[in-house]
Amino acid sequence: MTEKVFTKTSRIQAPPATVFQWHARPGALERLTPPWESMRIIQRTGGIQTGARVFFTLKTGPLQVPWHAEHTDYRENEMFRDRQVKGPFRQWIHTHRFRPDGENVCLLEDTIAYKLHLSPFSDPFAGRFVRRKLERMFAYRHETTRLDIAAHQAAASAGSLHILISGASGLVGSTLIPFLTTGGHQITRLVRRAPIPGNSEVFWDPAASKLEPKELQGVDAVIHLAGENIGEGRWTQAKKREILASRIQGTSLLAETIAGLDPPPKVLICASAIGYYGHRGECLLQESDQAGKDYISMVCSEWEKAAQPAIQKGIRVVFARIGIALTPAGGALKKLLPVFRIGLGGKIASGEQYMSWISIDDVIGALHHLVICPDLEGPVNLTAPLAVTNAEFTRTMADVLSRPAAVTVPAFAVKMMFGEMGKEVPLSSTRVAPTRLLESGYCFRHPELAGALAHVLGIQ
Repeated sequence: MTEKVFTKTSRIQAPPATVFQWHARPGALERLTPPWESMRIIQRTGGIQTGARVFFTLKTGPLQVPWHAEHTDYRENEMFRDRQVKGPFRQWIHTHRFRPDGENVCLLEDTIAYKLHLSPFSDPFAGRFVRRKLERMFAYRHETTRLDIAAHQAAASAGSLHILISGASGLVGSTLIPFLTTGGHQITRLVRRAPIPGNSEVFWDPAASKLEPKELQGVDAVIHLAGENIGEGRWTQAKKREILASRIQGTSLLAETIAGLDPPPKVLICASAIGYYGHRGECLLQESDQAGKDYISMVCSEWEKAAQPAIQKGIRVVFARIGIALTPAGGALKKLLPVFRIGLGGKIASGEQYMSWISIDDVIGALHHLVICPDLEGPVNLTAPLAVTNAEFTRTMADVLSRPAAVTVPAFAVKMMFGEMGKEVPLSSTRVAPTRLLESGYCFRHPELAGALAHVLGIQ
């Protein structure tokens, strides 16, 4: 059988020990898995040292492909190696090397020695597919490593923090936690089921006002992301009550509980949304603008008011008004992708409504920035610097995917399918500027839409 070798080398502006330790910390595998790959970790034992194992599945089309990997070699700050015990390849040996390349610079080298099933007969067609997939994946992995390490180095003066996170299993939380743990921070998750021993979890039940204060002692910061999903299904009266209650109950309970701690956390980052501003046409909105008059505006306004106990205690409270987070792992982009990929994408109604978007990596980067930036409090918009119209978004996405986008979805069809939610989400125009985020010195990874889409979709 023919052995193939793939190598990707990048220069990282950090010492080899820093880059190695980033890989050795919990969350590295999750950070290195591109968002277009659906991975689920089943079990793991150990970290990256010899003998450590990890069992996970990768979704390929409708199939869940099992992968069992074992770590076979380890030299701290120099290299580690893992091999596939069971999986889609006949052979897969992955060697990670970290070599100095001048003062405080690392050459990161990933080498894959692999064999395909049915090689050499499968090489002409499967070989090219696998090669392209590896090039796409490792371009993403190295770029993520470089930018994550740069962000953590820039925040080094803040030290290692103990951060409490609600909504940990959601779209943002599941991306944020690996970013924070690979940066050396300690994470405790708020969960609504029985905590798993050894997993740094604390039980809470906002509807029943259950949260044990002593479980939160020693927390430096709180990031509150929990809340009922507003973008799924029609807004029935029951659904609307659930959306509002899930935000007010959780925020009130958390704010009151941390306000009673001695000492309390230094900061509470409370997720909100740009829906706060409501439908405002072409008006460019900043944090100083008032709430809109839509249902979702009322929800966001009440959501933010529920944090008052923490504010009154003197805790620094930041309301992160998050825009449309772009990732193929969930949210709006996940819903749009299948349609655009088969060439049936297009604008919604007139396409003149503004979409204030932000890449998922800038969402987590900005949240991290809010934690460590002591001068930021109150509302902060988490959107990319330039909002685009729905028509511009459609054209850009079609160009990135090399697909046509000639279809128009009429407004009446959206209203018929989704009712009030359709009117206030896909048909609403909210043009938001991240004024305070930019003024505080945050540097966007993906300030332009085309680059953001290409990155999260792995299109080179």
